[in-house]
Amino acid sequence: MHPTNPAHEQDPPDTLNHLITSIIRVEQLAKRYKRRKTAPRAVDGVSFQVKQGEIFGLIGPDGAGKTSVIQMLAGVLKVTDGTAFVAGVDVVEQPEDVKPLIGYMPQGLGLNLYDSLTVEENIAFFRDLRQVPEAQFKENRDRLLDMTRLAPFLNRPAGHLSGGMRQKLALICTLIHLPDVLFLDEPTTGVDPVSRRDFWTIIHDLVAARRVTVLLTTSYMDEAERCHGVALMHEGKIIAQGTPDELISNFPLRVARIRAQEPERLVSALDEWRGAENVALFGKDVLVLLRGKAADLQDRLRLQNFGDVDITFPPPGLEDVFVHDMARTAEDRVMADVDAPSNGLDRINAALDGAAYRKNHVPDGPPIQARGLTCRFDGFTTVSNIDLSVAKGEILGLLGPNGAGKTTLIRMLCGIQQPSEGSATVAGFDVTAASYDLRNSIGYMSQRFSLYRDLTVKANLRLYAGLYGLPKRAAKDRIEQLLVGLDLVRFANRSTAALPLGIRQRLALAAAMIHAPPILFLDEPTSGVDPIARRQFWDIVHLLAQRERTTVLVSTHYMDEAEHCDRLGLMRRGHLVALASPDELKQRAQERGGPLVVVRTDDFTSAYEVLRRAFPAAMLYGRRVQWQSLDPQGDIATAKEILASAKLAGELTEQPLTIEETFIHYVEAGGDENV
Repeated sequence: MHPTNPAHEQDPPDTLNHLITSIIRVEQLAKRYKRRKTAPRAVDGVSFQVKQGEIFGLIGPDGAGKTSVIQMLAGVLKVTDGTAFVAGVDVVEQPEDVKPLIGYMPQGLGLNLYDSLTVEENIAFFRDLRQVPEAQFKENRDRLLDMTRLAPFLNRPAGHLSGGMRQKLALICTLIHLPDVLFLDEPTTGVDPVSRRDFWTIIHDLVAARRVTVLLTTSYMDEAERCHGVALMHEGKIIAQGTPDELISNFPLRVARIRAQEPERLVSALDEWRGAENVALFGKDVLVLLRGKAADLQDRLRLQNFGDVDITFPPPGLEDVFVHDMARTAEDRVMADVDAPSNGLDRINAALDGAAYRKNHVPDGPPIQARGLTCRFDGFTTVSNIDLSVAKGEILGLLGPNGAGKTTLIRMLCGIQQPSEGSATVAGFDVTAASYDLRNSIGYMSQRFSLYRDLTVKANLRLYAGLYGLPKRAAKDRIEQLLVGLDLVRFANRSTAALPLGIRQRLALAAAMIHAPPILFLDEPTSGVDPIARRQFWDIVHLLAQRERTTVLVSTHYMDEAEHCDRLGLMRRGHLVALASPDELKQRAQERGGPLVVVRTDDFTSAYEVLRRAFPAAMLYGRRVQWQSLDPQGDIATAKEILASAKLAGELTEQPLTIEETFIHYVEAGGDENV
């Protein structure tokens, strides 16, 4: 089921009762930023409805128009065409009247906060802004501080909070007047899994207790699966809409997960095969959206001389729906765009050879080594006694909650931040004594986009080529090579400020590797990027590591990306508490805390509400309720009784630990390991 505008199939009567039931009602909403009537629309004929007490998600690639829709409904942007009602208010005619009725959280980590004000002062500012009566304010404030666990940090400036804490404070400020409608634009981007869990617990509590209506955008597909309804947007239009179950149940393809000895060769072998719609590297596995039968895939692998392979067929998820729908639109665009390079690893592989531009050779031994590395700020230890060694061609991932010290560790290894104690060598250079010499041997992609927004894509690359001392002719060739390899040709002369986030991140990667460094440091490189752009990004990183033998140190909050890494370092409060391969970490965590109990039920919100009273560790992942258990069969029996008492049906199973639950196990266990 992929209707373009399902809301038009049945136009409900425009009555007061309807407006109250459908708290948000949008019909043929449009936005054009340029005054010319011939200018393309950023939002083009969008229609949907959200009932009271529902969570509705807008998903789509960067630049699809999601933020523009939210800003129009929040009265921030003027509507070009169409109709929109929020809580009975005509947003087109009376945009100011809707503002007192809603809470609006803009995109960005605590973007609506004042960094110089403390937690308490920020909350008080929003109380004054919303003119909340003192008695109501005190009740709301105490309740929200308890829900977010921010009460101990009232005197801390907002600028000194971790990303997760900033988002929780931003949510308090958004909710201080307890609105009935919430607009949340990418509310958990850049937030660690533990904080994301807390954030969603708060949202579900508000929906369950007060029937708050929520419209949100997200790049996390497991979050989109928790919504009552979702709309997939592309180029300003809705191309699919329905409940997550409807979209998944109507998915026309099969998902295959293949583990083979040569995953890159496997991707190349399947990339041009008509039986596969989408092929992507996923760590040591290859994910395939399969058009045909399983036997067709097995025949293809035999013809390509793949011997011992392990094939499983997991159930599809909302991310697979997203990739399928976006792949169809991408194929249409490529067919119509003669300048668009073909897709596939072979194109990237041929275009990223950096041997001719590599200025420094990494000496024998590990390219990255650290011993007792420590950093303190104003008496507070952000990184404590880190020992680390990273091999040539290895991808090492750093995972940890916001404020764990990942970015500080990366900055010390790049020679940007002086260590307080300990030592480190990178590419054979001492990071303290030879930080200037080090820069030609590393590429650094910072957490915040740091390129020049007023320059074009090509101008930014020329600038970075000059900074790294590439000769003029070599710089020209290298820039053309990267534009083709990273599929940036069509954006070469476009202002960087006008680029979608996923394209900006690819440009930042191109700038970091313009001089073909043997070592890359990537600090949350895909934060807020849609699933297809993230898959393309990781294809490039894999090829750099495996073909060019580039050493990669990367931090991320996307748990599926952790599977791409050869090893993972888990950080907590500045300490490295575990260091091993993803499979080894999962095995250790399961030995210590048991496997997962997984509950699947249609009414997952109600199931979560009743189960978490008996199982405090229970959390939502997509539309599943799950928790780690030392007695899984006993928990399953107890959970069945609880669900039966609540008249809820569900399927309960015991499953191996996921990387996300592994992460939460180590973060919440708190005990360091000598690994």
